[in-house]
This record gives sequence, C-alpha cells and structure tokens, in this order.
Amino acid sequence: MKIAILSRYGEIQETRRGLAGDPEDLHSRYIEAFINGVVIGCLYLPNGNPFPGPKFDYKLKWINRLTAHSEKLKGFNMPVALIGDYNIMPTEMDTYKPEKYVNNALFRPEARKLFQALIAQGWTDAIRKLYPHERIYTFWDYLRNAYGRDAGLRLDHFLLNADLADHLDSAGVDKHVRGWAHSSDHAPVWINIKV
Repeated sequence: MKIAILSRYGEIQETRRGLAGDPEDLHSRYIEAFINGVVIGCLYLPNGNPFPGPKFDYKLKWINRLTAHSEKLKGFNMPVALIGDYNIMPTEMDTYKPEKYVNNALFRPEARKLFQALIAQGWTDAIRKLYPHERIYTFWDYLRNAYGRDAGLRLDHFLLNADLADHLDSAGVDKHVRGWAHSSDHAPVWINIKV
C-alpha cells in the first residue's frame, strides 16, 4: 500500500513519513507535508481484520501512535488536516447495517473508542460537522450490489484542527464516481475551505 499527497496550488514540502513509536513498522501508511500554509497528514489506517488477532492488535497500536503524533500537531500554530482512509466507522450512522459489523475490526468498540479519543483532542470531523444527522458513505463493497443498494460505510475522514475547522465551507462525497466502470470501492471525499 502507498499513500500520496498531490497539489495543484503550490509547492509540496514533505515534513514526515511514517509515525514514531515502532521502528519495525515499515508500512507506508502516513505522509505529511506543508502546502500553502496548511499541514496535511495523509494516512491509510490498518484494516485490522480478522478480529481478534495480530492485525487487529496492530491497528490499535497504530491508532495510538497516530494519536500521540496528532497531540504534537495540535501545538502547531497553523491549520492542520489529518485525512485519509481511517478504516473506522465511528458511529452506527456510518454503516448501513450496524449489527452486521459487530465483530468487524472497522466497527469494533475498541477502535471506535480510540477514534473518539483522537477527536477529543480538538479535531473536527468535517463531514459530520456539516451533516450531523445524515447517513453519508464513502465506501461500497463490490459484493452483492452494495453500491446499487446503497449498502455503504463511512471509512474516509477529514479531521481538522480548530484553525482549519473555523474556515470549513463545504464538504461532500462524489458518490457517483463509485458507479463508474472499474472504479475504486471508495468514492472521493472532499472539503472546501473559505479563506
């Protein structure tokens, strides 16, 4: 797996690859850059399945490492966004059928609790801020016509610090892209910042 940050508006100054706390973790799951006055951390959080098992344990440790790093980012006196595939459905509203995912690493209470601890540091979930009561999905499996039935999950998140959240203007998911031939099982998620 690889992650990347692209920009049409200015030079990308890479500031970090990977997270501290596990020198043996060689996965490319986190990259951070400074672009036009904004720090952007792009991540691909471990899936963690099957639960229970070592992959789930790795997921929880990785979230703790991200939370430790995000605590440092809070000290930056500038806009910061942590974006990407978190492989976590934070609430029951983030899945079409909560009871189906009781023993899935994406919905386990342990992972959801750690996600909420991350939010509690002062991060704003951009989609949830603008759509507090709507079922919005970013992922539809390829099986059993999940996209056609709108049997989706919300796994992809934009977490914004206070400096950036104050300027959040709009956000959404380009759901129609998931319906294209040979598309990813994730649809593009976007935010608009008013300067």
